[in-house]
Amino acid sequence: MTRGVGVELVDVTFRGNARRRILSVTIDSESGVTLQDCSSVSRQLGAILDVEDIVPGPYTLEVTSPGIDRPLKTKEDFAKSIGKLLRVVSRQKIGTQSFFIGRLFDVTATAILLEEEKKRVEIPFDNISRAQVEIEIK
Repeated sequence: MTRGVGVELVDVTFRGNARRRILSVTIDSESGVTLQDCSSVSRQLGAILDVEDIVPGPYTLEVTSPGIDRPLKTKEDFAKSIGKLLRVVSRQKIGTQSFFIGRLFDVTATAILLEEEKKRVEIPFDNISRAQVEIEIK
């Protein structure tokens, strides 16, 4: 369904309480996501969900773009962010640190390489708790 629109499914979350439940679907594409993309996916997905009755009871369907501060989760996410400033929290300390801000220098099969204050730090994917692009104001 998302391929017909030219976008990929990035994340699906279900949140809320008994009175207000939200099914949140995040989409992305190489060229970014437009309001029309979100609207098209919402219409198509909404029709499928209504027919299949996958989600029992009332809910709100929300289709969004990842946003500027989205978490980086996949190797592809990191590869698209080479050259950008990242904020990374590691699960276990690397040396004495578990919090890093640095420019993403490279992505390998098993790790990312950050350039932090003129030194390079290798952070294995399985040691990344959270990572996102830092907003740079110049």
